[in-house]
Amino acid sequence: MRVEVLLVALPIYAVVSAITFVAFGVDKRRAGRNERRIPERTLHALELLGGWPGALLGMQVFRHKRRKAAYFLVTWALAAGHSIAFAAWLLRA
Repeated sequence: MRVEVLLVALPIYAVVSAITFVAFGVDKRRAGRNERRIPERTLHALELLGGWPGALLGMQVFRHKRRKAAYFLVTWALAAGHSIAFAAWLLRA
C-alpha cells in the first residue's frame, strides 16, 4: 500500500513544487517591475499543499524572500512539518 501512495504523492509534490517555483519567479519579476505581487499567503498556501521543495529552490535560484525572516521561518516550518509527517508515515509499523 505504501508504494501505491508514494506513486500518487510524489507526482503531486513534483507538480505543486513546479507551480510554486514558477510563482516565486513571477513574484520576483513583478517585484522588480513594481507590479502587483503574489500575496505571501498564496505562496505559503502552495508550500502547505506540498510545494515547499519548489519554494526552497525558488528562494535560492531567484534570490527571493531570503531576507524576510518571518517568511523564511514559516517556509522552513512547513518543510519540516511535511518531512516529519512523511518520515513518520514511512516508519510506522
